[in-house]
Amino acid sequence: MQSIVQQALKYAEQEKESMVSSAGEDFEEFGQPRIVIVGCGGAGNNTIKRLYNMGVENAETICINTDKQDLDRARADKKILIGKTLTRGLGAGGYPEIGRKAAELARGTLESVLKDADLVFVTAGMGGGTGTGVAPVVAEVAKEQGAIVIGMVSSPFKVEGSRSQKAQDGIEALRKAADTVVILDNQRLLAHVPNLPVDQALSVMDQLIAETVKGITETITECSLINLDYADIRATMGCGGLAVMLVGESKSQSKSQEVVKAALNHPLLDVDYRGATGCLIHITGGPDLSLQEAMDIGEQLTYEISNEAKITIGARIKDEYEGRVRVLAIMTGVQPKFGNKSSETVTANTTYSARKEANASSSRNSIIDFI
Repeated sequence: MQSIVQQALKYAEQEKESMVSSAGEDFEEFGQPRIVIVGCGGAGNNTIKRLYNMGVENAETICINTDKQDLDRARADKKILIGKTLTRGLGAGGYPEIGRKAAELARGTLESVLKDADLVFVTAGMGGGTGTGVAPVVAEVAKEQGAIVIGMVSSPFKVEGSRSQKAQDGIEALRKAADTVVILDNQRLLAHVPNLPVDQALSVMDQLIAETVKGITETITECSLINLDYADIRATMGCGGLAVMLVGESKSQSKSQEVVKAALNHPLLDVDYRGATGCLIHITGGPDLSLQEAMDIGEQLTYEISNEAKITIGARIKDEYEGRVRVLAIMTGVQPKFGNKSSETVTANTTYSARKEANASSSRNSIIDFI
């Protein structure tokens, strides 16, 4: 068996070199999904600017705004000023109905830039005028064009008063238009960065959304330890409804256990993820990340969710992650949490190994794809 392993490693290295040298030679017009990432309003534009500066391969970035000054500061492959006759380039004034009207008037332009898109990410901050009003229209247009649409939006802090109700209305409109909507709660972000100044704390949210979109996109379009493809995204995120993001990172010896504990104990939305109908897991690790560790992370993260859930895992290797691992998980089809169950989360995770051993005789029916 040892000789087979050695030969496998030898040929795997040769195949890796061959894939790099021959990439794109034969099938340039086939097999590459068109991925578009759209930022709506100020917060959405900030996320796109972060993505653009980070660099995202094989995806197009678009900023949409009613505020010309904001748009001038944005960075993207395309920038679209909408609602010129409504707002004269001065913004929607915090009124989502104006943002929506501006987007409706620009529907022809939106149809043009989203034509032939396969996967569209729509990002915005909910509670203001432009992002709240425009994001659902962008999602509607993208769906009409046949794309899978994933909304990634942030909700306001509790103290922001009327913005909270506007955000709820905007999220509901986006849920009706998109396949899946991932909501990141700024209030929950306080648990992670309670002492940072406001602008820096919100920058963390931009980074989180940007890295998630970049990670999913590049795991689809580039070679990875465990690849995702467009069909995986469609199967997991299509009609996924409300979704929650779990984030974890660890540098400890027991990386796989610690990263799962960190993720499960810090969801960025107050929902009960255990009823999830689907889960997309993206793992980033260094050259020391083993396939067994990736599988352990997937099993531990999904142990509590529905036996019928569609679970898809992608993993990437980056040299700078030597000795550490990060996991971003999007659980779809979740329901609002009733009552405080956070303490159960810790117990469930820490007793995973014992329960797994106790239940070893029973088969698990969840569909887990390691592609």
